Amino acid sequence: MRALPPGARGFILCAVLAAVACTTPALTDSGTPWAAVALLAVLYLGGELLKACPPLRSRVPEGIGPFFPVVLAAVFLLPPAAAALVALPGGLAGTVVQRPARVRRLWHGAQQATAAWVAGQAYGLLRGPATLSSGPLVGPADFPSVLLPATAAAIAFCLVLTVLDGGILAVAERRPAATAWRGLLTSSLAPHCVHGLAGLMMAVMWRSPYGPPAALLVLLPMYISCWVFAQYHRERTAHQATIRALVQAVDIKDRYTRGHSERVGQASTMIARELGMTEDRLETVRIAGILHDVGKLGVPTRLLRKDGPLTPQERRIIELHPEYGHEMVRGIGFLGEARSAILHHHERVDGSGYPYGLTGEQIPVLARVVAVADAFDAMTSTRSYSRARPVPVALAELERCAGVQFDPSMVRALVDAIGRTGWHPVVTSDEDLQVIPAAAAAASAGPVPVPSALAGMPEQGSRPVAAAPPPDRVPAAPGPAGGAGLDADGTGAGG
Repeated sequence: MRALPPGARGFILCAVLAAVACTTPALTDSGTPWAAVALLAVLYLGGELLKACPPLRSRVPEGIGPFFPVVLAAVFLLPPAAAALVALPGGLAGTVVQRPARVRRLWHGAQQATAAWVAGQAYGLLRGPATLSSGPLVGPADFPSVLLPATAAAIAFCLVLTVLDGGILAVAERRPAATAWRGLLTSSLAPHCVHGLAGLMMAVMWRSPYGPPAALLVLLPMYISCWVFAQYHRERTAHQATIRALVQAVDIKDRYTRGHSERVGQASTMIARELGMTEDRLETVRIAGILHDVGKLGVPTRLLRKDGPLTPQERRIIELHPEYGHEMVRGIGFLGEARSAILHHHERVDGSGYPYGLTGEQIPVLARVVAVADAFDAMTSTRSYSRARPVPVALAELERCAGVQFDPSMVRALVDAIGRTGWHPVVTSDEDLQVIPAAAAAASAGPVPVPSALAGMPEQGSRPVAAAPPPDRVPAAPGPAGGAGLDADGTGAGG
């Protein structure tokens, strides 16, 4: 707990107290159906323990826990306080990866117990227990009516988990309230509704003449669906491993851009989120930013590390790297729209870019996003031939080139995003990389004078020049109003 901010400790304490208040009535009520509570709690706890058991960990589907259908079946079958008790052991035993593990387990247990209690209250308010009678199997006349309270209970369960998750992110990681909850509800609502339907089927079978053994049969198809879901996650993990391998290969070949790809992906995501793109597209633009320079693998290493200016012929070879990158990834189906961003991230809105000289709206949206993110990171990173510019200066230079080189809406999105949340790069391998808070970044909204003769030029006195600097320092094409302009990496022709 000491590593957590005071606000996070207080938030967790409030969640624990709420869980205690939710479960206490079941402990003091003589009418609590302890046999049903114990059986459902063991089923939920068993899934978590099985997943955490080292000998069986590799054989258990990743999606088996938390096994919310069992918790929601408890919501439909038991009083709210008893349902909260069912959720508590499994939540406390859940597998956690990050530290502090004990605090996280305590948090998960309290969170799930509270959510189960709220879901039970919602189910009771809509007369759910009356529609799921204790007599024979629910008949056709009753079954449609039970769907409404069951759905409301599943939504209430999801809402409580989402609210608590967003709250702990806001206080523990000091995220802005506007972004802490963004995407949490939309990504979890559908799975929780499916869990609710499975839990309802368990409850219906439980109340049938066949009793709890029949209810356990519902777990088999759910187990299979979890296995299918786990296969999807394994495939996604393989995709991410492919991306990491490509990025590492580029970093090894062009050591001066190490960390650059990840930061471009991060800045691209900030722009896309500011533009209101969907979560799926946010992931696509992040991948596009990470892989935008993968085509460097097709460029001779001697050119990437050449000590001295490039000849026009060598520059033309460097300018082939977007096409090389597109050819390398065109057969990777999961990249989708990211492939066009890799191909066109060096296009300029005035048509002076490469490889095809596209203009304005002809340039794919994600390519315009990556172009701005690429230039921003290049300007704010220290290289062997140039010192990092302050973030406000870099943003001002992007604004100066907007409408000629960059899409103005993309530039404005980055300025607004950094002005609100600051720039906190996830990878800071370059020296003097700027980390700027939102308050300081907000100052960049006003004009910051930048002499056009300095735009995109190296500062020879910043640090000793390495033996093999990359070609990014080749002077760029003329920019707006006679200035030096920026390449998509912010410094010249390269990356």
